[in-house]
Amino acid sequence: MTIRERIDASPMSPYQWLIIGLCTLLNALDGFDVLAMAFTANRVSADFALSGAQLGMLLSSGLLGMAAGSLLLAPFADAIGRRPMTILSSGLAAAGMLLSATAHSAAELGGWRFLTGLGVGGILACTNVIASEYSSKRWRGMSVAIYTAGYGLGATLGGMAAVGLQASFGWRSVFLFGGAITAAVCLLLVALLPESVDFLVSRRPAGALERLNRISRRIGQPVSAELPAGTAAAAGSRTAVRNQIATLFSARHRRVTVLVWAAFFTTMFGFYFANSWTPKLLVAAGMTESQGVVGGLMLTLGGTFGSLLFGALSTKWNARAVLLWFTVLSAVAMVVFISTASFMAVAFAAGVVVGMLINGCIAGLYTISPASYEAPIRSTGVGWALGVGRLGAIIAPLATGALLDASWTPVQLYLGVGAVLLVAAAAVWFLGGTSRTAAPADATQAGDAGADDAGAQGPTVGAGAAHRH
Repeated sequence: MTIRERIDASPMSPYQWLIIGLCTLLNALDGFDVLAMAFTANRVSADFALSGAQLGMLLSSGLLGMAAGSLLLAPFADAIGRRPMTILSSGLAAAGMLLSATAHSAAELGGWRFLTGLGVGGILACTNVIASEYSSKRWRGMSVAIYTAGYGLGATLGGMAAVGLQASFGWRSVFLFGGAITAAVCLLLVALLPESVDFLVSRRPAGALERLNRISRRIGQPVSAELPAGTAAAAGSRTAVRNQIATLFSARHRRVTVLVWAAFFTTMFGFYFANSWTPKLLVAAGMTESQGVVGGLMLTLGGTFGSLLFGALSTKWNARAVLLWFTVLSAVAMVVFISTASFMAVAFAAGVVVGMLINGCIAGLYTISPASYEAPIRSTGVGWALGVGRLGAIIAPLATGALLDASWTPVQLYLGVGAVLLVAAAAVWFLGGTSRTAAPADATQAGDAGADDAGAQGPTVGAGAAHRH
């Protein structure tokens, strides 16, 4: 058995769970970053005398940076390694947070927010893949669900920290705190984070066998006398990066790429619509302002458990099937939620369900997307999918505002978003027909057509292998 096959088949070791914990901690930085800016927005606006439009651009600069980081940095993770790009991206995020605390204008702060987002985008593209690759087949869905739950943890703790810090020391202290935490995590990565096993096998950098055997010993697996058979792929050059991006649109991968992108864009659209506009739309639907805020918190409460629920279900059933149900039920729950706004207790209960399901959808996409691409282009594929998803996150609030100006009612908006989520469900459904051909039997043969076993080369989807699709 290869090391990949042993990881898939064996129980999870403490070191593997440590790796999942590091990835979860990094994902929490995303949640902290988003909420830190939201909680400091009023004081930043007062300091810089910002208009509403200027504040909106400032809030969007971090999201734009995340999209750029996922699109631009992810291909380099497949060329030079997931570990160095994760560490580099963490350094960029730390620098962006620390420099944000020194800003003397909105334009300067927007630039540092973009730099922070650039680093976070690179982190997410790498850690999603690492968490998936170091999980066993049985526990992959749960591991990625725990990783996904880090966002909510970071958002909650980050929001609490932001409130306390800026009350005592001003808004700049929030970014200083975030930068210091990110820098400390970066040092942890240097000490503890290993390179991706699939990267070492497929790219074969200098010392690959020794590094693989060191990882094998740490996860309790036997060492190997030689690398698995295969042809090493070229790495570390601009040509390699260009080729990885082009490969996403090759005849072999084009259909997978379009479907994964459609699923990410529409799901992120629904996620950010619900989390950005729910309090205001509930007020428009008849609730008081305080009730609208509570309704928004119900979504957050449900989201805390949604990804973990997905992970638990994926240990018993195929992850793609679980994701399909979550997506369809999210669309239904959206309509039920807004339709029951006049019945407060029912609406709040429905809000918990909406938050749970839509966050479970994010966990599901994080679980199945690495399995859609073979090892040499996996970070590129996941990173570009995340980048496209971020575009959906940026467009959702803007489109909702425009439709409200065009006299759409809250019920019409939630119906529309429900329809968008059904598009995501259709994309997930059709992805079932691509899993067998999305990855070759040998991860090192990235360009070969005709390979037919996704399970032999790297992470497979959920509790069952991709051949069950």
